[in-house]
Order: sequence, then C-alpha cells, then structure tokens
Amino acid sequence: MEEIEISSWVTLDAIKKKADVAESVGNLQTGHSMSVFCSIEDDYLELIYSDATANTLRRFEDKDEFEKAIEERKEEDGEAVYDEEHEIDPGDDDLDEDEDGDFELEEDSDGY
Repeated sequence: MEEIEISSWVTLDAIKKKADVAESVGNLQTGHSMSVFCSIEDDYLELIYSDATANTLRRFEDKDEFEKAIEERKEEDGEAVYDEEHEIDPGDDDLDEDEDGDFELEEDSDGY
C-alpha cells in the first residue's frame, strides 16, 4: 500500500469524479472522517476525507488488499456486517420473545 497526503478536498473530489466508487464508509456530518473506496482502471484507491487530520490517498497493491481495507474500515466505523454467531443476549427480564422471534416489552403488574 502506498499513501500520500492530499491538501484539499477539491483534489480528492476530482479523483472521485473520475473513479468508479465501490463503497463509502463514515460520514463527515456525524464523525471526523469519511473513506471513499474506488478504482481507476487497475488502481484501487481509498480517498480519506478528514476534518480532524490530514486528507489522504491510499493506493492498494491488488483487489484483495482493497477489499480487506474496506472491511477493516467498516469495523472501525461500526458499519461491519452483523454476525449472528456472536449475537448478544439482551439479558433483560422485561423482554419476552414471541413465537415469531420478536421481542415484546412486558407491562409491570402496577400498570407502568
């Protein structure tokens, strides 16, 4: 992977405009950075827009490295795919599972 610092969002926007965008991760309105994963011909790129640190352009060696970086960025940003094997039990005594697998909140006997 190669990485260079980009001084302005305008430069990143110009690159993005010419590229085929595969995925965007993050949001500058709710966070401090956003990564745009894209490709131009045989080059796989990550354009990192940031309002807290330097903007960055990363070039990956191949598609496998590119796809791995997308998954890592999603995990960092909390956008990773839901994994049913690691499901967390709500552990709340006030929740009852109905026959459809949905949870319902039980009413207290006091009517609250």
